[in-house]
Amino acid sequence: MKIQPQLEKTLRASKGLNLLQSDQINNILTDLADTAVARIPDILAANRKDLTRMDTADPRYDRLKLTEERLEGIARDIRSVAGLENPVGRVLAEMDRPNGLKIRKVTVPFGVIGIIYEARPNVTFDVFSLCLKSGNACVLKGGSDAIDSNTAIVEIIHEVLERHGVSPDVVALLPAGREETQEMMHAHGYIDLIIPRGSQGLIDFVRKNSSIPVIETGAGICHTYFDKAGDAVKGSEIVYNAKTRRPSVCNALDCLVIHRDRLADLPLLTGKLAGDEVTIYADPDSFNLLKSSYPSHLLHPATDESFGTEFLSLKMSVKTVDDMDQALEQIARYSSRHSEAIVSEDPEAIRKFQLLVDAAAVYSNASTAFTDGAQFGLGAEIGISTQKLHARGPMALQELTSYKWIVEGSGQVRPK
Repeated sequence: MKIQPQLEKTLRASKGLNLLQSDQINNILTDLADTAVARIPDILAANRKDLTRMDTADPRYDRLKLTEERLEGIARDIRSVAGLENPVGRVLAEMDRPNGLKIRKVTVPFGVIGIIYEARPNVTFDVFSLCLKSGNACVLKGGSDAIDSNTAIVEIIHEVLERHGVSPDVVALLPAGREETQEMMHAHGYIDLIIPRGSQGLIDFVRKNSSIPVIETGAGICHTYFDKAGDAVKGSEIVYNAKTRRPSVCNALDCLVIHRDRLADLPLLTGKLAGDEVTIYADPDSFNLLKSSYPSHLLHPATDESFGTEFLSLKMSVKTVDDMDQALEQIARYSSRHSEAIVSEDPEAIRKFQLLVDAAAVYSNASTAFTDGAQFGLGAEIGISTQKLHARGPMALQELTSYKWIVEGSGQVRPK
């Protein structure tokens, strides 16, 4: 195994994290935030090398691109993580048994977390800060698209760790080759958990091929249902924000589902989208309604592929339904169980939607763009889990811990 020597170093280094005090960890993270800002020119120079290799029309281009503003935001997130409560060592339960045993259920780090991700260099900062704060070492496997950015970022992280007397091996960046990915997914005894972040194809590949436990994150096919009792002005702002704020991220709107009785409001609901050159793939009913108001070069008839697609760009579909039951059926069929929203002024409709939609985050009268660890008050996130075991939704510090049982006795033995 080519990567075994590095994995052995990371495993050894991970043990030392258990001995760090909270103030030491917080000082490292604060220093990293300051250093990242001071080294913005170096990071952007490396990022430009990656950007030159990618077509600007590629939906991943925006995710790959770093800017001074984005890096300052990343630094704020790192400081936010430093200010959060340490998730390790929390007593989840405790009991005194009749035989005198004292038992506590206590949170502990996983140990070594592996992250496989694509063209998202911000993930490198986010993952490290969350893993360090939760006492985990991390093995990073970024894609070749972001290799220069990731290398520059990890070099800065190593520099900060060494400055604080911590082994830089607590974070390892593996080469971008496919062989290393295969080895990583079978690195038993070295990696405790793998989290893929990227396209549905990447997530499916890791889930099917990894023999190490996997938490699925990232893919988001998100719907907003405009109900019969929806407020059109409110809905217009929600649809616009959910689609255009950052179309390349997983919480962006992909499909507007609209109640047939409210089709007349569709021009208002979609009106602002035209200014951002949003392409709409509309079903027959919505197409006929929009063809007289929406720019013809941006309006196309929907096909089967228009639904259930994570566009990751300024594109979306529109589906007309007869009632909420049809809306729920549409969402259930095509959702990735990431984030779904309803726009309605009917409390019963909202309640039904909240109860019956199976997703990590369910919204009423708000944009799905809020599905984010920082927006939920959790600090930076390691990803959005769309599964149900262990973690669901934004995965932050609490979700990066497991637990163990601490049993204290005074000589007790179990009777035969």
